[in-house]
Amino acid sequence: MDFEKIITAARGDAPVDLLLTNARIINVFSGRVTDGCIAVNDGYIVGFGDYDTAEAIDMKGRYVAPGFIDSHVHIESSMACVTEFARAVAPHGTTAVVADPHEIANVLGATGIDYMLRSAEDQPMDCLFALPSCVPATDMETAGARLDAGDLAPFFAHPRIVALAEMMNYPGVIFADADVMAKLALARSHHRTMDGHAPGLSGRRLFAYIAAGIASDHECTRADEALEKLELGMHIMVREGTCARNLDALFPVINTNTWHRMMWCTDDRHPHDLLTEGHVDAVIRKAVAKGLDPMTAIRMGTINPAEYFGIKDAGAIAPGRKANLVVFSDLADIRAEKVFYQGRTVAENGRLLPTVRRPAAVSVPPSMRLDPRGLDFSIPATGSRVRVIRAVADQVVTRCEIMAVAEKEGFAVADVARDMVKLAVVDRYTGQACIGKGFVAGLGLKRGAIASSVAHDSHNIIVAGVSDAAMQAAVAAVVEMGGGLAAVGDGTVLAGLPLPVAGLMSDQPVETVRQQLDRVIAAAKELGAVLSDPFMTLGFLALPVIPDLKLTDKGLVDVTRFEVVSLFI
Repeated sequence: MDFEKIITAARGDAPVDLLLTNARIINVFSGRVTDGCIAVNDGYIVGFGDYDTAEAIDMKGRYVAPGFIDSHVHIESSMACVTEFARAVAPHGTTAVVADPHEIANVLGATGIDYMLRSAEDQPMDCLFALPSCVPATDMETAGARLDAGDLAPFFAHPRIVALAEMMNYPGVIFADADVMAKLALARSHHRTMDGHAPGLSGRRLFAYIAAGIASDHECTRADEALEKLELGMHIMVREGTCARNLDALFPVINTNTWHRMMWCTDDRHPHDLLTEGHVDAVIRKAVAKGLDPMTAIRMGTINPAEYFGIKDAGAIAPGRKANLVVFSDLADIRAEKVFYQGRTVAENGRLLPTVRRPAAVSVPPSMRLDPRGLDFSIPATGSRVRVIRAVADQVVTRCEIMAVAEKEGFAVADVARDMVKLAVVDRYTGQACIGKGFVAGLGLKRGAIASSVAHDSHNIIVAGVSDAAMQAAVAAVVEMGGGLAAVGDGTVLAGLPLPVAGLMSDQPVETVRQQLDRVIAAAKELGAVLSDPFMTLGFLALPVIPDLKLTDKGLVDVTRFEVVSLFI
């Protein structure tokens, strides 16, 4: 930013690059809408009113708001690389995201973070990042990397790093684990915000967590939980993703006394939701449709995250802020008709302009170190009852159920009549192919198997199936693609989605990824899957930091106790 040039233009001593005339300007500071002109120079807003200009664009009485900011997102969960993600969300009015590259960091470590930072250059939006705090999330799984405070330290000097990302290891905070404390101290020393991740945490344990300096939480699923955390000083990120949708539950908490400490986030959104529903704009529309004042909804998606993360050059239409703007006609149904990024039109009527060039591709090393031949998914029946993971539709939380074993020739097997199928997580990093085995209910599979290398957080290969043979075939299909999603029928691969970038992302446009995803989801439903997005749910069944019961390559994890437990009771 050339301050002297900006100041000169603001004084009116030189023509500005662009003047947006006849605009209804959304002021997120005062909550007012004012009619006028917005002067832009060198990509920044310099003032309001009548300026000499090289170019004028008539807004025709439409609203102009600051570009939307996603306060917490994993770009990897879109299954598109950074370039294709940006090209998908920018037309919806998103001009900045605070992304946590936790997923790729668990696969590739510092190399993965560097890949994301390099990929963020020359995009039609600001890709900012929070440094992953928990790689791996726990010691109850095998990850592709381990990052301690020393590994993270060099990244804090990067201008795109605005926070320490979600601290999932809340027991480590509560009991002052040395590694966790070192990471928090590092963030403090660089004056960076520290994001939280503490589902269900309450009372004195929550007090301890917040006392460490954790400032936010995006895992609230109940209004009382969000209110408790708000009253203790936390900022609440209201999540509306693909698998976890919390706006309905948390909506009663949003009021005149609380909104200024709340913001929107998508966390994990699959391609079909990005293309069909939208991004932050979709969350804003839903909130407004539920009765939230549009100005409040816009503020929660602009100035609130900007102030929380200390982003001083975005989030508002004001002098010295980037001219990141979204133009729309209807406050009751906000849909981006024109999007500006740094004063340049990048999208119109929901489409990226063809003049927006695609940056050069950035490569990553291969990440699949697994020979799928000879994998053993059998489970000797050593008891009559087992702990079973109960998948919950549209949530990342699960329940633990105790069910009678279905036994055949001395082995515990799937029982589709009770919607109880096998679940396994296979280590893809060490070459040892360690396998955690269990059962899951709620997927609805009647035959075959589905598998994925997107298995939060360490992204080993997770597979659910009716037979061992189908499970082996599904894992083999994922390995052959270099990572991805696969649905297998009776020994035949029905559909697959290749994710060659760390087994997490495709290098294809989001539209292509969506088509491939639609086919693999349709194939899963042919096998009996009942969930709207069975692969999103499947990927979270391995996440050992979200209650109640999860599975990793090291076995069943009782997240309420934060320890590995036996399958058989």
